[in-house]
Amino acid sequence: MIPNAVRIAELVIDKQAQTLLMPVSARRQLNAVPDDLWIRISSKFYNDAADTVFKALVE
Repeated sequence: MIPNAVRIAELVIDKQAQTLLMPVSARRQLNAVPDDLWIRISSKFYNDAADTVFKALVE
């Protein structure tokens, strides 16, 4: 579980990253991210460690 997924998303946007990779369990927390910030990044969600590595390497 991510303790503050919204803050992490804001940091990703501040650092001008293009993709946010988060666990699917943090999806509901991210509803608090404002729409104007969501349009700046692409979000990817993962289920487990193997899925994370695969998505990180493919992107």
